[in-house]
Amino acid sequence: MSDVVEFDGDGLARCPWGSAPQIYREYHDLEWGRPIRGDDALFERVSLEAFQSGLSWLVILRKREAFRKAFGGFRIAAVAAYTEADVERLLADEGIVRNRAKIAATIANARAAAALDGGLSDLVWSFAPERRERPKRIADIAAVTPESTALAKALKKQGFKFVGPTTAYAMMQAIGMVDDHLADCHVPEMP
Repeated sequence: MSDVVEFDGDGLARCPWGSAPQIYREYHDLEWGRPIRGDDALFERVSLEAFQSGLSWLVILRKREAFRKAFGGFRIAAVAAYTEADVERLLADEGIVRNRAKIAATIANARAAAALDGGLSDLVWSFAPERRERPKRIADIAAVTPESTALAKALKKQGFKFVGPTTAYAMMQAIGMVDDHLADCHVPEMP
């Protein structure tokens, strides 16, 4: 993978990670970096980023529909009510990443999200940094920022698990809080 945009057979310049395979291309072109709001939508992103920790994002993308089915569409109220029987059901589900600690964290995070005054979306977006220019190279993209560190700390204070600064920054990128598409990428900048 190069450090600058790559051109595919369709002639479009993409961030190098978003060129192949097709599932990455679709995610890159249609989802990643687009603003997402709403408590359940953000809960899904927090959850998937936590499951990705230590794994390839490709694994998570390929299993995303199974995750959605297993976790009731990531509806906070539903997941917050999960019991030990649900944990056992999830541990037996071959369609998802079967990690007891991450499953328990997802349920704990749903409970923490359900208890938030003002909701998860408002809390997460309150850490949006000032708009900045798009990076020119992959090497110009930080893995952790002061905002992601502060967001992770705030989430942990509210009872969230598996939300370190790196995971928080990956979520910030995915939900469009920061625009880390490369400067020459064909995906339009968000207003």
